[in-house]
Amino acid sequence: MYKLELIGKLIKRYRTKLAITYSLFCLEMLGTLLRPYFLGVAVNDLIKGTFRGLIILSIVHLCWLVISTIRHMYDTRTFSAIYTSLVTRFLKRRYGKSETSKLSAHSTLSRELVDFLESDLPYIIEAFYNIVGSLILLYFYESRVVLICYAILFPVIIISYFYGKKMRKLSQLKNDELEKQVSIIAIGNNESILKHYNKLRSLQIKISDKEAWNFGIIEMLVLMVIGCSLILSSNMFGTTILAGNLIGIYNYILKFVSGLDTIPYAAQRFTLLQDIIKRIELRSDDISGKHDYSAEIKEKYHQGVLKLSA
Repeated sequence: MYKLELIGKLIKRYRTKLAITYSLFCLEMLGTLLRPYFLGVAVNDLIKGTFRGLIILSIVHLCWLVISTIRHMYDTRTFSAIYTSLVTRFLKRRYGKSETSKLSAHSTLSRELVDFLESDLPYIIEAFYNIVGSLILLYFYESRVVLICYAILFPVIIISYFYGKKMRKLSQLKNDELEKQVSIIAIGNNESILKHYNKLRSLQIKISDKEAWNFGIIEMLVLMVIGCSLILSSNMFGTTILAGNLIGIYNYILKFVSGLDTIPYAAQRFTLLQDIIKRIELRSDDISGKHDYSAEIKEKYHQGVLKLSA
């Protein structure tokens, strides 16, 4: 729990900048979620001979485009500033106390910590919009399609839980090996270098295999959802199927599926994040710039408990 508290402190430290960028991202995702609905309305209106729906769709798309452009520009400025501040404080406290090999690896891992806030967290927020938003809008089209989506959601969560546990072990082994990389190269022993890179290769293959198996299982479930949902939606209006409604349903099924694909990825990234925080020994003073004696006491306490349990 202490490690997760540090993420909370990092977010609190830069709360204004993060609040702005995540608010812009949420507005962007809202526009992305609503576009298929207005696309369906535009198609139905064009069939009826009116441009009303097309005009509304154009306005929504233009607003989405402006917000998305501003958000992308602001993101780079925000997260590059956070990374620069975090890594300089982190290295200042550890310089001369750790091996150069570990410092090099840990500075790279610090970048991954900021990448989580910049890329992974928005990706997870997008998945939330895709899953929850699609279920809500699909309910207004055809409630039976929502039941099919619920039927696949829980198996995917269970699969992702066990997938995350396996990926955590493999990520720990890979990061252990990466910490030794600079030292091994500096020694210049060809046999050691070959052994190091072969081990990294073996671990990367295992990670890739786990990702491939997980992808295959989930996509089989996804295929069932798409097939059953389209069969239901094609029969729900009897002989008067509105093309715009069918477009809307199909798009929201795809968005729901896209959200499902993110669940295993989120599980993997959360487990990797925990390993990174533990490995680089991130402390409160790395975030705030002030020496946090309570964090030091907690760290020593946890180390003492581990020694006693051993």
